[in-house]
Amino acid sequence: MTVPTLPTESSVGESADIAPADAVPDGWRGIVTDWAGDREAFKVPWGKAMMWIFLLSDTFVFSSFLIGYMSVRISTTAPWPDTSKVFGLTVGGVDVPLLLIAIMTFILISSSGTMAMAVNFGYRRNAKRAALLLLATALLGAAFVSMQALEWTKLIVHEGIRPWGNPLGAAQFGACFFTITGFHGFHVTCGVIYLLLIARKVLQPGFTEHGNFQIVEIAGLYWHFVDLVWVFIFALFYLW
Repeated sequence: MTVPTLPTESSVGESADIAPADAVPDGWRGIVTDWAGDREAFKVPWGKAMMWIFLLSDTFVFSSFLIGYMSVRISTTAPWPDTSKVFGLTVGGVDVPLLLIAIMTFILISSSGTMAMAVNFGYRRNAKRAALLLLATALLGAAFVSMQALEWTKLIVHEGIRPWGNPLGAAQFGACFFTITGFHGFHVTCGVIYLLLIARKVLQPGFTEHGNFQIVEIAGLYWHFVDLVWVFIFALFYLW
């Protein structure tokens, strides 16, 4: 017959120091541990997950801008400018409505295609072609921003439209237009710089053998998002 023994002070202290296997640390270490577990469960790399979170937050910002614009557009009693005339160009003495905007839209949609091909060659670990298509995408993005600057110049210099006023109708038009298109243009500009940096990194010696081509896919997520936002801006500002 064995007699049970009471735990000693040393054994109690030792057992108290032993944490459960599934215990989560406190503070920032706990947050990192918990996030790492979620990331491992969904098989999502850190970079891609962070980009998705950023794009989700950016979606809320653009949605707020566009919903605010639609609310102003519906509620204002002042006449809204005719977009086919405001954004038209004169070619050979003939007024062509939305010509510049159509070219800008075509360029941005084309850049989405070159970006998709860059991601495809990234999957194949073809650094040269991936970088070349990244540069082509950046060039198309720069062309879009340049045309947007031309559009702004026409509205400000020739039409007299300002963010705080509009001689052609509702005063809110200028504020809404310059805020939303300017915010989107800023995203495109940042995207151009981003793509140039990624292309430079992909072209570094040894990247084909040892580099992580997932950075090309992550850059593609951002660029496709910028293109998608433009579709909504184009529909609401230029076609409505």
